[in-house]
Amino acid sequence: MLKIRNLRFVAGMLFVLFTATVSAQQLGHFERIQVSGPSLEGNLSGDDSVRDVSVYLPPGYRTDTEKRYAVIYLLHGYTDSDQNWFGLNGNHFVNVPDAVDAAWKEGAEEVIIVMPNAFTRFQGSMYSNSAATGDWESYVAKDLVSYIDANYRTLARRESRGLAGHSMGGYGTMRIGMKYPEVFAALYAMSPCCMGANLNPSMDQFADVLAIENDEQLATAGFGVKAMLASAAVWSPNPDNPPFYVDLPFKDGELQQDVVARWVANAPLVMTHQYIPQLKSFEEIYIDAGDRDVGIAATVREMDSIFNTYGVKHWSAIYEGDHVSGIHERITTHLMPMFSEVLDSQ
Repeated sequence: MLKIRNLRFVAGMLFVLFTATVSAQQLGHFERIQVSGPSLEGNLSGDDSVRDVSVYLPPGYRTDTEKRYAVIYLLHGYTDSDQNWFGLNGNHFVNVPDAVDAAWKEGAEEVIIVMPNAFTRFQGSMYSNSAATGDWESYVAKDLVSYIDANYRTLARRESRGLAGHSMGGYGTMRIGMKYPEVFAALYAMSPCCMGANLNPSMDQFADVLAIENDEQLATAGFGVKAMLASAAVWSPNPDNPPFYVDLPFKDGELQQDVVARWVANAPLVMTHQYIPQLKSFEEIYIDAGDRDVGIAATVREMDSIFNTYGVKHWSAIYEGDHVSGIHERITTHLMPMFSEVLDSQ
């Protein structure tokens, strides 16, 4: 079982756009800042390489100016944003400051949470490395971490950093964690999307995607169409194919096996087998999903099975809920306690 120890998050004063207290009742202090990302420069989508970042500082950060903190990097989902997660756009299925405050009241030690805004031209980055969208893996693991450590009072070491995310952010957590185990000590993937590989896509699945020719059409497309085009942008970019600079699994009615192979190679259930030593290096890995989030719950069970086969230390849970219904509460009752247990806060 997970034990509650102490939890610390540090986010520092990067270049501050503005600071704000989200609510007078909140225990911590909210800031929204900007962090430059060399890893994102020159992306073909034209997305700004300077990203907005939400930061939640614990109550003691201002009063004890000698104290240093562990940091948890939190990644939002597809079509979502840090603004939604931190309550800047009204009601949402999660409010990070409120969820964290509730955990602190239950004994979790003070921490700082950092969440970059990964909303892009395609409404999400998949936290992947692509010429079309930029190297979001390196932005999170290198650019953002380096800037936070340089500008905030952090415990600037692997043992004091955690990485977590929901949906697309859960996917990013597993992907970045596998590739940068030297940066983070623990992972928490909440309802991680896109874990499995589609080995036999059908033309019907991509008919509406193939009809998108410009940004205006993309803006009014359905969620699934947007998600497929976003996936193409990060997993099968093509600098010679404007306006989106992507290749899709179908072209002129024919299945493109090389594109399918590129998508499959980016599925964590496929990638995992190549990263077992890295995964075994983590102090803890936690993956979960709601039982009504049927497709994602199935991939969580499959990842649990793979981890068990290789002896990767982890926790896995299927709880009562859908894709978003349990996220706020699980930040309070599972995510915060887990990182409290495993991150070095001294």
